[in-house]
Amino acid sequence: MRPLLAARAGLVLAALTPVPALAQAYQCAVPRSIAPVGPQAPDGPVRKVAVAGYTLAASWSPDYCKMSGETDSMQCSRRNGRFGFVLHGLWPEARNGPAPQWCATRPLPSPDLLRRHMCMTPSASLLAHEWAKHGSCMTKRPETYFKVSAILWRSIRWPDADRLSREDDLTVGDLRRAFLAGNPDWTADQVGVDVSRGGWLRAIELCYGKDFMPRACDRRQWGPGDSTPLKIWRGL
Repeated sequence: MRPLLAARAGLVLAALTPVPALAQAYQCAVPRSIAPVGPQAPDGPVRKVAVAGYTLAASWSPDYCKMSGETDSMQCSRRNGRFGFVLHGLWPEARNGPAPQWCATRPLPSPDLLRRHMCMTPSASLLAHEWAKHGSCMTKRPETYFKVSAILWRSIRWPDADRLSREDDLTVGDLRRAFLAGNPDWTADQVGVDVSRGGWLRAIELCYGKDFMPRACDRRQWGPGDSTPLKIWRGL
């Protein structure tokens, strides 16, 4: 499957969603050049298990910037644009048990390859980390991993979380319904939501089968139920 990974994702998503995604990077300006990113140090054990599906994780950038305290990074400084939802990563999932990870730390993605995807994921170090930890368990080439990630990313219409944040008595279900309004091929059980202990939106996590078609999330991926109160930090 690996040599056909990008082609399969492209064919499936072309049929599934013919309309391009709404931009989530406001006036994004990519740096003219970036320094090479070295090998990534594993933060867990090597786990080479069969891939049974995927999660596309989109972080809500204003919350990340608030919680991290970053002020000088591309994602948070506002010098390179302002960001809403950004791609955290495309993660392979196992059928049962812990997901595959850290299958290889090489080859290293080139600075030019990382730079081309920094309006989708505005951090070269995060891109390199996601390739080494997750992408290396999907394909042997970082180019293929980022191509598939970008195909999936562009296929989605991300909800206007800034507008939603101004609604009274907002719930997780309101966010899911806003997502479904822009993505009618999806169903609510395929849309995971990650919320902090304080009730703030952290991420949307979309669940895919091995064939890159949407599938129902498991309980862990799906997150809190629709009636759960939700807060969204604007910070834009």
